[in-house]
Amino acid sequence: MASGSKKVIIAALIGNSLISVTKFIAAAMTGSAAMMSEGIHSVVDTGNQILLLYGLKRAQKPPSANFPFGHGKEIYFWSFVVAILIFAVGAGISIYEGINHIIHPSEVHHDPTINYIVLGLAMIFEGGALYFAIKEFNKVRGAMSYFEAVKNGKDPSMFVVLFEDSAAMLGLVIAFIGVTLSQITHNPFWDGMASVVIGLILAFTAAWLARETKGLLIGEGAATKTVEQIKDIAASNTNVEKINEVLTLYMGPEYLLVTISIEFKDQLPTGEIEKSIADITLGIKTALPQAKKVFIEAEDNSRPLVDIQPA
Repeated sequence: MASGSKKVIIAALIGNSLISVTKFIAAAMTGSAAMMSEGIHSVVDTGNQILLLYGLKRAQKPPSANFPFGHGKEIYFWSFVVAILIFAVGAGISIYEGINHIIHPSEVHHDPTINYIVLGLAMIFEGGALYFAIKEFNKVRGAMSYFEAVKNGKDPSMFVVLFEDSAAMLGLVIAFIGVTLSQITHNPFWDGMASVVIGLILAFTAAWLARETKGLLIGEGAATKTVEQIKDIAASNTNVEKINEVLTLYMGPEYLLVTISIEFKDQLPTGEIEKSIADITLGIKTALPQAKKVFIEAEDNSRPLVDIQPA
């Protein structure tokens, strides 16, 4: 999954780098607010992809004394930063540029053909990046719907790029409509309004991304289906009397922490309990490779009996 995320980010980075400069050139030559917003959008997206790559690299750092569970949550932090940047920089400046263009209109000058050329090229590049992002995302989501996959996904770098690319394509369509209406009506209002709409799209995208990454940043557990699978594996051991509690926490996209409270059958010797704990741990790690650490506490309903934490 990490490899797929990196490919998606690099593809988006290349696409945005190729078109950001041309958008600014087109905006400077024609005075189009919508094109200026699109240029800002591409620069923000390029910066975001650099931050996501940095977050992926930081997340791969090994555990240390100060971070015994590793640095997997780095990618959650940087994904949240990306959402804030989209809102504050991308949406804020686009809306400001649009409103300023509406209040102080200046008709688009020079031949707007360059805008159409740049928008066409941008759609090709963004479309390619979006296709690649969807293709990789489909590998991860399996039979789930897109909404379910985003909600249950633990690798925000994947759906951040998907959201960005989708918003970029929609923004390009809006920019095209705004530039066209301004040319037909000779009224710069439509160009400014397109910039405002692009800003609102970015604001909505940022809010959704922030919402989805907040839970992962705070500490999100595994899906109900995964928890039930863990319970079934533990309960299948013949020495288990009762599963008291299963707690899970994602420490990174591919790092699941599992803690289980188990009531074993009465009169079992310590050695037998130790063997059962080792068997359950192996079963969970085999079925769920992302379960890097499994902690099992043997207890009855009133007091702990044995507290064994295999590596």
